[in-house]
Amino acid sequence: MPAESKRNLNKKINCSNQQKILQILAKEYPQVTTLLKYSSPFELLLAVILSAQTTDKQVNKVTEKLFKIIKEPRDVLQLGPARLEKMIKGCGLYRQKSRQILETSRLLCIKFDGRVPQTRAELLELPGVGRKTANVVLSVAFDIPAFAVDTHVQRVSRRLGLSKGKNALAVEKEICSLVPAALWKKTHRRLIAHGRQVCRARNPLCDSCPFSSYCPTAGKE
Repeated sequence: MPAESKRNLNKKINCSNQQKILQILAKEYPQVTTLLKYSSPFELLLAVILSAQTTDKQVNKVTEKLFKIIKEPRDVLQLGPARLEKMIKGCGLYRQKSRQILETSRLLCIKFDGRVPQTRAELLELPGVGRKTANVVLSVAFDIPAFAVDTHVQRVSRRLGLSKGKNALAVEKEICSLVPAALWKKTHRRLIAHGRQVCRARNPLCDSCPFSSYCPTAGKE
């Protein structure tokens, strides 16, 4: 078989496996939602900022008390740095996160009339907000198609052969080319769920993984 024909055949097989994996993913995790608890776009924004290098469970413990006194950006400014640091100390990196939340709240008041903006470009102006956080806020708070890539998504996508991207942006672009925009949010959540439950960073449960027949790295890590 000519080399070009062989490459095309391998590409077709790979695409077929990718679509099969996505179908199984939807079947295994039909109803998945974010674990972060929030009641407004602003609360979600703060929760995602706080979630860096911290579990969602720990963030929820902190925000359960925090969100009783903070409802909008001006509440954060009235709270002040010392009290804010004390309230979010359980999240780790709390001093850095406190500065980010205060500066973000100040900018929201000055530039966005106290409201969380609904474009990626504007969200990225906020301290502590990177592309992943912006995409989470867009998709979850405003139901605007966006695909967020965290460590779980990047790890699972690469292991399953859904992406060869070496960084979060490359993974985002490849997944978005495979999945319809209407399914980006669900696919993001499904990949996270699989990463937490089965395809863990250490000692992945390959023997009980529903993708083992299609996964190119099954049993290799």
